[in-house]
Parts: sequence; C-alpha cells; structure tokens
Amino acid sequence: MAIMFCVQGFIVTDRFRELERPQTGRLKDVVLMATVSGFESLRIPRKSDMKQFAELFEPLFLGSSSEARRQAAAALSQCPHVPEPVAALIGSMPISIAAIFLTRSQALSDRTLIGIIRQQTAAHASAIARRAALSPSVIDALVEHHNPAGLSARPDVRQRPVTEPPAPAKPDADAEAARNAREETLRAEIKALARAGAHEAAAAASTIIPITATLSALLVRFARSGEIILFSRALATALDAGGPLVERILLDVSGQQLATSLIALSMPTDDLIFVLQSLYPHLAECIGGASGAEALTGAMDPTSSRERLDAWLQSEARDGAPAARHQTYLADDHANDARQPAIRKVAKTAGGAKSQRVFGRG
Repeated sequence: MAIMFCVQGFIVTDRFRELERPQTGRLKDVVLMATVSGFESLRIPRKSDMKQFAELFEPLFLGSSSEARRQAAAALSQCPHVPEPVAALIGSMPISIAAIFLTRSQALSDRTLIGIIRQQTAAHASAIARRAALSPSVIDALVEHHNPAGLSARPDVRQRPVTEPPAPAKPDADAEAARNAREETLRAEIKALARAGAHEAAAAASTIIPITATLSALLVRFARSGEIILFSRALATALDAGGPLVERILLDVSGQQLATSLIALSMPTDDLIFVLQSLYPHLAECIGGASGAEALTGAMDPTSSRERLDAWLQSEARDGAPAARHQTYLADDHANDARQPAIRKVAKTAGGAKSQRVFGRG
C-alpha cells in the first residue's frame, strides 16, 4: 500500500522499487530533502502526519547519501516537532551525521537522549553534553556513562576469610561526602562543556558553507513550480538561518539580496540566473542583449557577497529569535496589508492547478 505525504500542494509517494535502482542515487537525495521540507512547512502536524512522515522517512534516509543525511539532520534539528522514531534513528547515526541534531534539536525527549547515551559512543554523549539545557535525569545518565563502574563499590563480605568476624556496619561519612563531591564536580564539568559548546556553536553560526547539489536542485525545482513556501524552507536550510532573515531576502523585489545570498553560497551560475528570473519576472527582460538577472549578477563580487551575507547572519544571531506572536509575510493566513509590496497571483490553468505566488512586477 503506497503512503502519500502531501504538504502545500507538494506530493511525495513511496515508489520504493524505483528508488532502489542504482542510477537514481541523486533522486533519493532530492526526494528525501523534499520530504523534509514538506514536513517542516507544517506548523502543527497531526498524529497522522507524524506517522506518515516517520514511515516514509526511514527508507529514504537509509537509502540516501551521507551528505543528504547530514543536510536532513541539520534541517530537522531546527524543527520543533519530530516523530520519536525519526529522532532516535538520526541520533543513532554516526557522529558526523548526528552531531548537529544531538546538539541543537529541541524535539529529543529525555528518554531518547538517555537511550542514545547508553547505547552509542562517547562522541554521541559528548555532543549531548553540549546542549544548551539538560535535565537532571540526562545529567545523571552522562555521569553514569562517564563512570559506569560506580563510585562506591563495596567489597563483598563473602570474600573475607571465614575466621574473620564480620565488621560492624558503620556509616562512612567521609566516603559518602567524597562521593557526593565527585558527582557534583562531574556535573559542573558537564555543564561547563554544555556552555562552551553553545558559545562555539554561536561563533560558528556565521560560517558560510557552499550550497550542495541537492539543495541547489531543490531551489531550482521550487522556483520553477512557484512554490515559494518550500523555496523559503530550502533557502533557510542552505543559509542555516531563521525565517525572518529569509523573508527579508525574498521580499527585496529588486532580487539583489537573493542574488547576493546565492552568489555567497557559490550556487552554479545557470541555476542562479534561472531562480532569479523565475521569482522576479522583471529580471527576465533583456537589456542590451542580456537579461536583467545576468546584468545584476555580473556586477557582483563573490567576496563582497560573502561578507554581506556573513554580516546578515551575525546580525540575526545577535538579535535573537523573533517575538512569539510574529507572523511571517509568507504565511498562508496572513492578512492583507496595503503597506507590503504587491503580490501577483498566476491565473489557474485549465487543469485546475492552484495559483502560486510570484515576487516582482507582473
């Protein structure tokens, strides 16, 4: 029985036999990232959505390349709702894939974290210790993992000579105090590691990583079909940025901010020009033998583009998360606001396709 997962008009089916063909390796990566992007777009997923995503995610994830697994783990690390089987699967992966998910994800329950600590390697426990907040039960599991033999092993009275009378049981206050002091020291060290890991993650947040072929293909695909919600999700994953920054970049109808971001990510030129012309139709107009997108990107320097994007990312990190009541302009139920730039809706086709949002002048 085929499982179908539909989000914002984007449908992914589990054609597992086709995905098992050797020549469809990249197709698996693209379908995996599309499935993750579709799940991320659900604000409050239902139980049926969580179940369908968990059933579809495992075969796609295990059949994809290591790079696609890392990208999926990084994307889901920012998602507040992740099914527990999916979280446990990602956490059990090699540390090169699971590190960012174990360090950042807020969807990991204490039970899942404790299971990973006890069943996986020391590197997994170290990644969990770098989380911004740890519950007492998780800290105890980390202490137990650090000192599995225990701190107060008592000699077995049966090993004593038979002729030796048993010593009277006396409370050893000094040993008890030493054990408590050592446990507190271990807890303090773990908390210090967690704080240091948080500072390192903040310092590395502004590092720009070139876009992968999978994410580049997703951006082209979503731009071609006009699915701006999924496009913004994929762009946020590529930038490792929050929604407000991506929204500001896309709402620049000149296309300059998006061009700056994609040039900084080292996106292939052909894909870059296609994305700009698809999202901002006025950039497809020819000016002096070249399109507006070609003229715009031709005047940009990759070094200065990376510096500008790095400054935007650092500014976002300093400003912190937006207010809880903030509603993005790209939200489906966003009220009409005359102060915002105009949005052109494409007329429905004969087949009854949904109208899509397109930025720029008509």
